[in-house]
Order: sequence, then C-alpha cells, then structure tokens
Amino acid sequence: MSEKDNLGPAAGSGEAIRIEGVTKRFGDFVAVDDVTLSIGQGEFFSLLGPSGCGKTTTLRMLAGFDVPTEGRILLEGEPVDDVPPHQRNVNMVFQSYALFEHLDVEGNVAFGLKRKKVPKEEIGSRVADALELVDLSSRAKARPNELSGGQRQRVALARALVNRPRVLLLDEPLGALDLKLRRQMQVELKAIQREVGITFVYVTHDQEEALTMSDRIAVMNLGVVEQIGTPTEIYDQPRTVFVAGFIGQANLWPATLVTQGRDGATVEALGTKVEARAFEALDGPVTLMVRPERIRVCAAADDAPTPCVRLTVTDLVFQGPVVRLAAVAPDGTEIVAHVGPDQDLPLLRPGDEVWCGWEPTAASVLPGVTELAPQRSPDDIERVFS
Repeated sequence: MSEKDNLGPAAGSGEAIRIEGVTKRFGDFVAVDDVTLSIGQGEFFSLLGPSGCGKTTTLRMLAGFDVPTEGRILLEGEPVDDVPPHQRNVNMVFQSYALFEHLDVEGNVAFGLKRKKVPKEEIGSRVADALELVDLSSRAKARPNELSGGQRQRVALARALVNRPRVLLLDEPLGALDLKLRRQMQVELKAIQREVGITFVYVTHDQEEALTMSDRIAVMNLGVVEQIGTPTEIYDQPRTVFVAGFIGQANLWPATLVTQGRDGATVEALGTKVEARAFEALDGPVTLMVRPERIRVCAAADDAPTPCVRLTVTDLVFQGPVVRLAAVAPDGTEIVAHVGPDQDLPLLRPGDEVWCGWEPTAASVLPGVTELAPQRSPDDIERVFS
C-alpha cells in the first residue's frame, strides 16, 4: 500500500480507532496480515472486500471476540487487547439480527440496559428515544415474527444504539434484505449515523453499498489492505489492479511503459500510444485502466477523441440508462463501453465497426499485470473455522 494512501481520519476529527500492525493467524492460516489504519470520531468507515479477505476478522478483533496474534488495537487512544468484549464501549450489529423471539420490540431494545441494571425510568426513556430514532415507536409491542426484514434490522440497530456506544460495528447488516429494501436502508442507516454522530465501522462485500454510505473505505484482499480512501478516490484513483477490478467495472489492458513524468505516463496499449494518469512510480509490467462510462463510442474515426481505436462490436446488452457494448480491437483486446443517450449512434448490431476514444484524464496506469490478485477459495476459508 502506498505511503500516499489516506491512512488517517478525516481532517478536524479525533481518532476513534487505531489499528497498528495487526496480524491474525489461525494456525498456519493468515487471516489478517499487518494491517495499520486509523478511523476518525464520527466517521462512517467501511471494510470492503471479497469473502475471505479478512474484513470480518478485523471487525471481530475490534469487538474483542478475536485477539490479534501481533500488533495492537486502540479505542480512543487506549489499548484494548486485554479488555473483554463486554467492557469495550462498542456494540455490534450482525447480519442475522439475533433478536429474542419471545420478547417484543421494546423488550429486545431494553435487554442490554436491564443486564447493566440501568434504572427503570432511564431504561424507558432511552428505549423510547432509540425507537423514535429508527422510526419504530408504533411497533414497540410487536414481536419479531410480526415485523418485516427492514423493521427487524431497525430493532437490531436500536438495541445497539440504546447502549450509547462510542463505536458501532456492523457486519453486513443489510445482507439478508432484498435489493430495493437494501437500497432504502442504506440511505436510512447513513442518515441515522449522521444524526447520532458516533463512529460506524461497516463490513460489506457490496461495492455499491460501500460507495453509497461511506466517508472512507478500506479495500481488503487476502488479509491485506490494498487501499484506503474516500469513495471518489477509491473509484477514480485506484492504486492497484485488484482495487480497479473489484470496485465497479473497469477495462484493464496489458500495457508497456514508454515514459513517466510528474503528472502521468505514456504507455503502448491497444496498438497505439496512450497518455494516462499515474499515481505510483512505475517499473516493469503495467496495466492501463479506463472505466466503461468514460469511453466514447463513435460511428466514424473523425468523431472519436484521441486515442482512437477501431472496434468490432461483439455484444450489446440493454441496461436501462445505458447500453453495455462489448467489442474487440484489431489486436484481439476486448473493450467494454457504456453507451448513453448522449452518444448519437445508429442502431448497432454484433459485427458492426465503430471507433472509440477517451480523454487522457479518464485513463490510469497501474503497476503490475492485468490478472487480478487471487481470492481465497472456500476451502481456505473453511479451514479457519473447521
């Protein structure tokens, strides 16, 4: 990971969490490998990556359910490696919600406060406030089996927030919801986080979810943090081939470095020379990346921006606001472009010839080859928990 990555919290915020050189091993299996990062007070911070990348293990170490093999974790400046979960000022929301079916909504939310022997009057007021926050006051006497999936998720959230934690840990809490409800809850969850102002650490494998909700994102793979940054930085300025390929859609083409200057680089790719941005010092094999929506497809070469590449259309898929166009260059390189209504093209069919190009600021040169970093197999993950 580059020294230029945004490791620290947002400007003007204190530090809620610091992870210093943390490694977690299960036998000879390294689940988390030398992770260092800092999360600011009141920040919505997401750990994003494929299954088995180490994000949930990292969250469990923050909660105290797992202990680092190496390194240390600090909450608000205090080391917590020897502090048991129930004594850490954090709460966790799981994907399964883990509600008590024999208790009503009010009883579920009050459960933790009763265990802590909070005075009865205070319990009543805090539960009422928590239910109002998640818009469930009218369902206080309902049982969990009478609630929708979204309402059950809100109960789990209220049960965690009623304890007034300094940090809330969320392990894919929207994973059990359908797409429409999940998108609705993304907006609502972010609004609640802003209102309560506490630090959220959110685990997800859903790129859109992380980009929509987060102040900053740590992209993980094979136990390593590949990049930390804002959603815009992660999407527009990926530092590795894995990040570019995992976040959204990207054309990733093998390239040969010609020159590199202070503001960018020139590479040979797709049978031509291409100018592009470069965020790292480059040496050896490189990859050229262009997002599909940044490619302009034209019917004639004179209309296409430079660089100009001749293509043969291989497939067209209607995706609502755009048409996903797949094509192949003369050297056999595959290209994907998103053609919007602003690109005035005739009706295209497979086999048609078109031209494409893009602005230099739309392209990035990344170190390494185009083959994405390998992900852990289900067998690898199973070994950890078997």
